[in-house]
Amino acid sequence: MALPKIAEARELSDEKLAEEILAVKRQLFQLRLQKATRQLEKPHLFRHARHRLAQLLTVEGERKRAAAHQASDSSDS
Repeated sequence: MALPKIAEARELSDEKLAEEILAVKRQLFQLRLQKATRQLEKPHLFRHARHRLAQLLTVEGERKRAAAHQASDSSDS
């Protein structure tokens, strides 16, 4: 299974992005729970989930910075 591409995250709407972030955080929690109870069969899923979460948070941060930049540009005019 290949790691997800960041282009897919950039195509999401703001609401869908927030939902996806929550879903990945829940998935990481479940993986940690499975690891603690020794039921984890696919440890590579940790890497995939962390990678996806980093991508989603990066896109969210980019959008927030872009919105702040546009707001400061419009107030300067």
